[in-house]
Amino acid sequence: MAKRTVIATETAPKAVGPYSQAIKTDNLVFTAGQIPLDPATMNLVGSTVAEQTHQALKNVKAVLEAAGTSMENAVKLTVFMVDLGEFQNMNAVYAEYFPEAPPARSAFQVTALPLGALVEIECVAVVP
Repeated sequence: MAKRTVIATETAPKAVGPYSQAIKTDNLVFTAGQIPLDPATMNLVGSTVAEQTHQALKNVKAVLEAAGTSMENAVKLTVFMVDLGEFQNMNAVYAEYFPEAPPARSAFQVTALPLGALVEIECVAVVP
């Protein structure tokens, strides 16, 4: 049976509910959805989808690093947005984080996200 380890780091926002920042198994890590919170202040960062995507991906990166992996080992991301009309703005920032061999991805429009965020991103990555 795979070992289940809770991942917690101060370099990413604390959980704002009863969940873990990530769960690591033997060779996979599953992050919670990351909204664009500043880990130090727990305030939303940015007023545009591009700014918020950047912060959300920084948070994903921090959680992955705390789990012993990296963005290069991401295999699947899910992006939740309150307005898919902003997809190109999100996609431009996303491409900066995954310039080559990007992971699989899904994107969904949702009615609302926690704390009024415009974007939320979750990730599954391989742990080498």
